[in-house]
Amino acid sequence: MTEGPRTNTRDIARAAIREELSQVAFDLFRREGFDNVTVNDLAAASGVSRSTFLRYFGSKEDAVLGAVEAQGEQVAGALRARPADEDDWTALRHALDTVIEPYRQDPATALATTRLVVGTPALCTRQREKQNTWRPALARALAERTGPSRPSPLAQSVKAAAALDCLNIALDHWTASDGHLDLVDLLDEAFAALTPR
Repeated sequence: MTEGPRTNTRDIARAAIREELSQVAFDLFRREGFDNVTVNDLAAASGVSRSTFLRYFGSKEDAVLGAVEAQGEQVAGALRARPADEDDWTALRHALDTVIEPYRQDPATALATTRLVVGTPALCTRQREKQNTWRPALARALAERTGPSRPSPLAQSVKAAAALDCLNIALDHWTASDGHLDLVDLLDEAFAALTPR
């Protein structure tokens, strides 16, 4: 039996420290406002040096959005794992469940984070930049799913971009409803609006 890659103690400790620093940063941003907090403030509140904080996060934006980049590969992996006979649009919709799962598990924290991002232009811009890195990964995953009559790279990129727009619009509506609307239903509705009839 082949074992998967092992996570060593250092990786576990590093992930725990990163999570703790991220939580301290998030709490401080919510209390003081993102623009009023410096990296030095974040380091002091975390009880670490500035250089230590910057080893874990390249910027204060990354302290909030650090997980966004990795989500792209998670969605691409979920897309590759979808049934081969499923159409691309349906597969993209279901692959995005990996992104919305935290919203379902802890809606209060997800809502607070989303409000912070939406209400802070620097965070909103940085999130969109990070999400733009998902498009090529999703387009490649779509290409890997298709046979010899695969759609053009342009068509795959358009599908990936449209899926991300559906996600963001659904999240906007969910946030505007204070988390009362069902995010899965909103995402389904957004995808349905672009489903060929």
